[in-house]
Amino acid sequence: MTRTALALAVGALALSISGSPVGAQAGGGGWTTLFDGSSLKGWNIVGDANWEIVDKAVQANKGNGYLVTPETYGDFQFTAEFWVTDDANSGVFIRCQDPKKIEAANSYEVNIFDKRPDQSYRTGGIVDVAKPASVVMTGGKWNTFDITARGTKLTVLLNGMKMVDVDDKKFARGPIALQYGAGTVRFRNVRIRTL
Repeated sequence: MTRTALALAVGALALSISGSPVGAQAGGGGWTTLFDGSSLKGWNIVGDANWEIVDKAVQANKGNGYLVTPETYGDFQFTAEFWVTDDANSGVFIRCQDPKKIEAANSYEVNIFDKRPDQSYRTGGIVDVAKPASVVMTGGKWNTFDITARGTKLTVLLNGMKMVDVDDKKFARGPIALQYGAGTVRFRNVRIRTL
């Protein structure tokens, strides 16, 4: 066996033994997988949303609640894919100050709410902080969020388009939470890297 073939065989064996645990380093660049598509291990459940694994995504369609990271984050880049029905109300809350009582008043809520009654902070905006730069309808298809928090600078990309680029100093550090509020909501490929 050549050294290259031996190294590949050892790597494949190590991967098959260890699997891909939640919280493990995933790929290069310091990325950590927060949701691996097979379990909710590594998340705290707050509220009564009926989170379940469906087709390698985490889904809810009843109740009201959050999946919350046990870890806190300050400066980071977070990416996730989400799929929602047209009537969905969801979001990604970052730098949460109270992981048991999550709300826009004590976190940054990156909204997923196409039909929000007040469209000022609809999908892609940060509620009560920054309006989205564009109107993007996200219902019925997979979408991507790329959220960066570095010091007071917050940036949100939705499907590769810059929606928010703002400075705000209210919250410096805290857990991240995925919200279920209404409709059907799915998340997959949830990753983070600290900056």
